[in-house]
Amino acid sequence: MKDDTTPHWDARYAGSALDRLSWFEAVPERSLSLIRGAVSPGAAVIDVGGGASRLPDALLEAGFRDLTVLDLSAEALALSKARLGPRGKNVDWQVADVTSWQPPRPYDLWHDRAVFHFLTGRDARAAYLARMVKALAPGGTAILMTFADDGPETCSGLPVRRYAPDAMTDVIAALAPGAFRPEASGRFTHVTPAGGEQRFQYSVFTRV
Repeated sequence: MKDDTTPHWDARYAGSALDRLSWFEAVPERSLSLIRGAVSPGAAVIDVGGGASRLPDALLEAGFRDLTVLDLSAEALALSKARLGPRGKNVDWQVADVTSWQPPRPYDLWHDRAVFHFLTGRDARAAYLARMVKALAPGGTAILMTFADDGPETCSGLPVRRYAPDAMTDVIAALAPGAFRPEASGRFTHVTPAGGEQRFQYSVFTRV
């Protein structure tokens, strides 16, 4: 199932140079650091909303081999596949809407750099978290990054929901009660390719 923003994201990836998109990172240092701090290279990692991110490149370089990248946009995933070439042969590329996706297996780590903040409706957030509960093995780690409460109100022309770290913890507790234990959180600033600053928060949880 694809939601009604799929054409929007396909067009964004097809119509722009990747290194000019506001969310572009040549090296996703913060994501890589948080992932390496939580799991070993033998872990099963899923990157939700991975798009054409350079994160799989960095993880493969760090020795990770059990990688899944999920995104609404087939266009975005095609760009990543082409960039990685033979290096990406073992990556499981999944085109899906995470709010209706059915996890085919358990994962040790769930990473989301910027999907959750696009879920402005409660039902969509609840559906997302239901999939995260199902996908993560007990003891697994969830890393959620969103715009902070002082971050942008829109991204790529779409509205977002902003969060302080404690608000993220409250949402998880309300919509997935008893399923996750908060472990760490913080704030950071992403500098866009155009030189703008975007305030983000990150929250790390353990699947109980």
